[in-house]
Amino acid sequence: MTKWAGRTATEIAEAVRQKVVTPREVVADHLAAIAARNGRVGAFRVVRATAALAEADEVGARTDLSRLPLAGVPVAIKDNLPVRGESTRNGSAATPTTLAAEDHATVARLRAAGAVVVGLTHVPELCVFGTTDGVHGIARNPWDPSRTAGGSSGGSAAAVAAGLVPLALGNDGMGSLRIPAAHCGLIGLKPGTDRVPSLDGAWFGMSENGPLATTAADARLMFSVLAGEPESGADEPGNPPRGLRIAVSTRSPIAGVRVGGAYASLARQAARVLVEAGHRVSAAHPPYPLTFGTVILARWTGGTAQDAEGLDPRLLAPRTRRHAAVGRAAGRLGMLRTDHRGALNKRLAPFFEEYDVLLTPALARRGPAADAWHERGWLANILVNTACSPMSPPWNLSGNPALAMPFGTLATGLPGSVQLVGRPGSEHQLLGVVAQLEQARPWTRTAPALTQGRG
Repeated sequence: MTKWAGRTATEIAEAVRQKVVTPREVVADHLAAIAARNGRVGAFRVVRATAALAEADEVGARTDLSRLPLAGVPVAIKDNLPVRGESTRNGSAATPTTLAAEDHATVARLRAAGAVVVGLTHVPELCVFGTTDGVHGIARNPWDPSRTAGGSSGGSAAAVAAGLVPLALGNDGMGSLRIPAAHCGLIGLKPGTDRVPSLDGAWFGMSENGPLATTAADARLMFSVLAGEPESGADEPGNPPRGLRIAVSTRSPIAGVRVGGAYASLARQAARVLVEAGHRVSAAHPPYPLTFGTVILARWTGGTAQDAEGLDPRLLAPRTRRHAAVGRAAGRLGMLRTDHRGALNKRLAPFFEEYDVLLTPALARRGPAADAWHERGWLANILVNTACSPMSPPWNLSGNPALAMPFGTLATGLPGSVQLVGRPGSEHQLLGVVAQLEQARPWTRTAPALTQGRG
């Protein structure tokens, strides 16, 4: 019998449209994979087995099946986005168990395109931190279950990297898509501002919803659906972008935080591949302000303070309570009233006039152990988050599109990763560059120990 778990979304959708396989058969195979492997990685808080099979039958009966871009594709949804008929717990014991009456706009778009929601994935409490652990469970890296899957979209990343779904929906307010994508060897795209419907509040406009995928084609397909646009034919592998002006930088945006040599080396290796592909690549560093660390801490904590409003503080983890308290203090001091986005973009404008794309390491060091970080102190969490992933927050504040993608392998055996940042509206161009790197340096799409029957 043909196995569908582990196939790409593009392959699955085409097979369903051609009636080679039914949506029910595809979903049933993925549910079997989840039953076999999820216990090792902790990707899902909720598995919608009965509902997903019923919804797969509904997709199979649609009269427009042959035109659905995600026909029968199983997807996982991060547990801070409402899914009709399910509670949205946001990683917390303090959030209500009320069932959502409607899907979030992004979930609705996926379903309209023929996708089937198989489950909701683990997140850290209120999606604050870069490790996914809490009262509902711990998400582990499928490549090495002793390490974190990253956060806050860690459960979504673990689900894709373990071959439990071909696509997952997450969001990124400080790197929350790109960090777990980098840890788990995936493509994680944070779209630019106003390209995809966001959550209410959205951390002062810093958080964007986007895809986690294993190939450039799948990431492009899901992004196009989320953005409500026809799939772009530009910059496909057969017609790749040429002659882009690409800056490569290994400098940390946060003063005092160092990028490890192995991670900087990955960016330089990717730069050489892009030179071979015909791009003009040079070393250049964005003019990050010296105060960036303070600015981003104020917005990070301030967003949590907003999200914690109305929740019983006794049910929040100590690190979350402290984070929210710092955010309230930042608000009282007026640190959240300044137009930080406008100031940063004014400072960055000359850089992005000179360069089309910025290439950086995606991470600065290996992710921490998969552990109960929610039981540790606030400062320990802040330090481990900042040391691991300083490269992602600037682009949440600026609103530029940015993505993490697999590149190379680390000495630990874990996948390497680099980050690409573009100008507003350049998501398809960035994915075109991903496709070039994918063709030149192919990667293993999912963790072999799990997807080849040893998990």
